[in-house]
Amino acid sequence: MREDGTLGTVEWAVAGRALPGQRVSGDRSVVLDAGDGSVLFAVLDGLGHGAAAADAADRAAQVLADNRAEPLDVLMVLCHRAMSDTRGAAVSLVLFGGEDQVHWLGVGNVESRVLAIGPGKPEVRATALLTGGIVGYLLPPNLQAQTVAIRPGDVLLMSTDGIVNDFVDTLDLARPTADIADDILTCHGKDTDDALVLAARHRGPSTGTP
Repeated sequence: MREDGTLGTVEWAVAGRALPGQRVSGDRSVVLDAGDGSVLFAVLDGLGHGAAAADAADRAAQVLADNRAEPLDVLMVLCHRAMSDTRGAAVSLVLFGGEDQVHWLGVGNVESRVLAIGPGKPEVRATALLTGGIVGYLLPPNLQAQTVAIRPGDVLLMSTDGIVNDFVDTLDLARPTADIADDILTCHGKDTDDALVLAARHRGPSTGTP
């Protein structure tokens, strides 16, 4: 599965696949216009793989689509309630604002990072702090989103645990996000799990100011 597009100031792309031998993946991505120049990204990893994992992820994806303007902590609680009779999922949410900031919140092991082009290799500018738990089964108390700065040209990367996470040094962040996501999936996807990666580049202010 491969998708890409632009929303506001953001160029984005997703690449994913099911566990080899399976027809359906339990990994899902969500890309939504959240209003006021913001974009809501989510990567969902249904527990395990196959149809039951896909059902859990699909429940959360629908909740996000229906409630995209809500704060991230509220969205996480709504996903938790919607998946209460499923296997549950790891869920990471990122609100890509138009004010050179990202707000993120993660429960489980879907990783989110902001990278910048460095002098020799990409620089990891920020990594989301993930909270242990399974959305739909065990939601931690006191959910609190983090806010980090993001500059034009920076790239947000979100990946499920079906991606080996030591890929940063090999990336060419000057390439289109579709190529970045595809290369990560092709070169670093595990053969033992569903796998999905989302890449999003901040292209600069929407005001047209140089």
